[in-house]
Amino acid sequence: MIVPELSASVRPRRESVRRILRHAWDSRRVWWFTATARTRARFARTTLGSFWLGLSNLFSIAVLAAVYGTVFKVQNFSVYVVYLGLGLVVWNTISAAVSGAPNLFEHNRDHLHNINLHPIFYTLEEWAFQLQTFLQSFLMVLLALTFFQHNLLINLLLLGWLPLLNLFLFMYWVPMLTCLLGARFRDLYQLVPIVLQLVFLLSPILYEKKNLGAMAWTASINPLYRILSPVRHTLIVGEVQWGVGFVLLVVNALGIWTAIRLLSSERRTLPFLV
Repeated sequence: MIVPELSASVRPRRESVRRILRHAWDSRRVWWFTATARTRARFARTTLGSFWLGLSNLFSIAVLAAVYGTVFKVQNFSVYVVYLGLGLVVWNTISAAVSGAPNLFEHNRDHLHNINLHPIFYTLEEWAFQLQTFLQSFLMVLLALTFFQHNLLINLLLLGWLPLLNLFLFMYWVPMLTCLLGARFRDLYQLVPIVLQLVFLLSPILYEKKNLGAMAWTASINPLYRILSPVRHTLIVGEVQWGVGFVLLVVNALGIWTAIRLLSSERRTLPFLV
């Protein structure tokens, strides 16, 4: 028996990227509110509340700076603390966003099965949650690091917009691609943490790029470090790498377009994958 092909009018129509972006914008108050509610619930019944985000990073920075500052025999401890602190707080954010991505739709399985809500809502809610977490932690760490370098806040306010914009865009489309692939390939649940650990060890975060020696080329092809480095460079040096920044902006735009196109094509199958 030969089954005729569906005509163009019968086939399910793929949503355009523009339409999905319009839906994301129209629902911005909802996904931002639910992300804020998650942030508040996270620290419910605690005395310090969200200050724990910054404090946990400060404790890590203090311990790692003391240990690795001694191991690497740094000449200027104040410079090293700022270098390590900024790198670590940005890395923690990227790592948290990517590591939690593979099972994002799995966590929202009941909603995907029972509520007719566009899947992009869950990606935006998770992105807003990670963004709020980063801002609360980053600002507290930055204020503490101004004790060692006084112009960090000025550099942030005057020059930090482009590298931070690239960071925020990267934090959306890379986890989104990861969660879409994770819905089909469960091996990503195990693979992503391993890759992140290896990338962290190969990234000049605890040490300078020159310490890699002959392996310095790995930092140049490391996508996570390529996003992290301009943020740290701008805040410490007080200059924007405009060429790198605009190239990353184009890459992020293409990444978002690709991720949304993939989401559009996978929307009807997602409830059957999780």
